[in-house]
Amino acid sequence: MPERKNVIRTTGRRKTAVANIRLFPGSGTITVNDRPLEEYFPRDTSRMRILEPFEVTETVGQYDVIVALKGGGSSAQADAVRLGIARALVTSIEASRPALRKEGMLTRDPREVERKKYGRHKARKRPQYSKR
Repeated sequence: MPERKNVIRTTGRRKTAVANIRLFPGSGTITVNDRPLEEYFPRDTSRMRILEPFEVTETVGQYDVIVALKGGGSSAQADAVRLGIARALVTSIEASRPALRKEGMLTRDPREVERKKYGRHKARKRPQYSKR
């Protein structure tokens, strides 16, 4: 891999998914775990959510992104990448903060899976009541 200058490193998280982002000026190539974006995220909705920060800041095709993803499902991973890219763009272009904040892209979604409790089937689902 060639030596790159002006690399911005950020982290995005959602549920148990963690995305380590490296953003640098380039042609708009996005690589996820050494695979192209279209191959790693075959669903259009996931790719659309990942590219949203670039569309809001009007920087489509100006930055290359290398993503290292761990954990979570495909939807949570896509949201983690989106948060990481938004944070990197704010570091790169401070003037983009209000636009990204307005769209809610700089807020980490705090919802996590609730733990299972004893005597229950899941976190809150109770066993079926039997009258007799």
